[in-house]
Amino acid sequence: KCGSATTQEKRNDLPWSRSKMLDGHLLLGWFSFTVIVYLLSAPGPTTAYFGLTGNEPLSVLPLNSLPEESMGRAHFKLCDRLKLEKKQRRMCRRDPGVADTLREAIIMSALECQHQFRFERWNCTLEGRHRANILKRGFKETAFLYAISSAGLTHALAKACSAGRMERCTCDEAPHLENRKAWQWGGCGDNLKYANKFVKEFLGKRSNKDLRARVDMHNTNVGMKVIKAGVETTCKCHGVSGSCTVQTCWRQLLPFHEIGKQLKMRYETSVKVGSSTNEATGEGEISTGRGQQQPPPPQSLPGLSDPIPRTMDLLHIEDSPSFCKASKYSSGTAARKCYKDKNCDAICCGRGHNTQSREVTGPCQCQVRWCCYVECKQCTQREEVYTCKG
Repeated sequence: KCGSATTQEKRNDLPWSRSKMLDGHLLLGWFSFTVIVYLLSAPGPTTAYFGLTGNEPLSVLPLNSLPEESMGRAHFKLCDRLKLEKKQRRMCRRDPGVADTLREAIIMSALECQHQFRFERWNCTLEGRHRANILKRGFKETAFLYAISSAGLTHALAKACSAGRMERCTCDEAPHLENRKAWQWGGCGDNLKYANKFVKEFLGKRSNKDLRARVDMHNTNVGMKVIKAGVETTCKCHGVSGSCTVQTCWRQLLPFHEIGKQLKMRYETSVKVGSSTNEATGEGEISTGRGQQQPPPPQSLPGLSDPIPRTMDLLHIEDSPSFCKASKYSSGTAARKCYKDKNCDAICCGRGHNTQSREVTGPCQCQVRWCCYVECKQCTQREEVYTCKG
């Protein structure tokens, strides 16, 4: 008390301006300390985000069309709209073709995600707070979002190179193929080599001391590996009367629908991983197990610095919610359209469904007329629409 009283007396003897200055310095010091404590306590990012796992305002990116940008440095503005990290923004700006390719990757990933889950309780809801809340958790759905995002980015970049939309890459270089005596390398292959290199640099590599960070990075790599595993060699014959004495061959990626289908299958068989902590050393271990009832003995790793076992399976940390009722993860399934005898029972979560009859008019009995158009009649038919009860 005596010390505080003496300090107060000394402050009272100071001029008014110096006293206020002292109060300001004390306030500034307290505020700086508070900010530092907050930043140190705040959870850091697990990996560089992009696509459906990033901060891109999907509402700004129309899902049905790609608006044309003006010439010049318009790609700078698009790079800024994508809300990229500093390094990502720099990579986006250095090649005019990258910005549109990044946007195409986001749109393609979003549409494919919604297509693959159109019959599920979670229908890949990407609007509002639902996506952000799912990304905060280690669900199977989170794993799929990471995989489909990296796959979409890799696929879009490889295609953009072969289409000539990028300045820093072109067609794929001729790989070392077997039996090349009868082959003449030609065509314009999708440049997967450049795409993989770009994506790895674009997403970066963060600390692997956190289980969630390692799982996110693993699922990101699965998306890229599925793209690589789906490369096909396409050939075209040349020669007299189609004798195919010489072939022109090039490497081509699978259609992205096929990639989405494979990732959806991996989502269905996603492996749950868990961490346990050694109380003596404080080191964490990872355990994996398939099945929910009686999982096999966990496979553990000796420490957090060791990588997750190499596998093409998607990994998740915690069980997903039911997605039946509205929550911070989804809007629920009330009033969702379903298909009778196919998925109404599963989507409606046992609540039953409503049946509504309506008339639909559309083209029918179409015929090709010479030359050259299609002539159709307009037919009206009654169809039934099924929606889940609330």
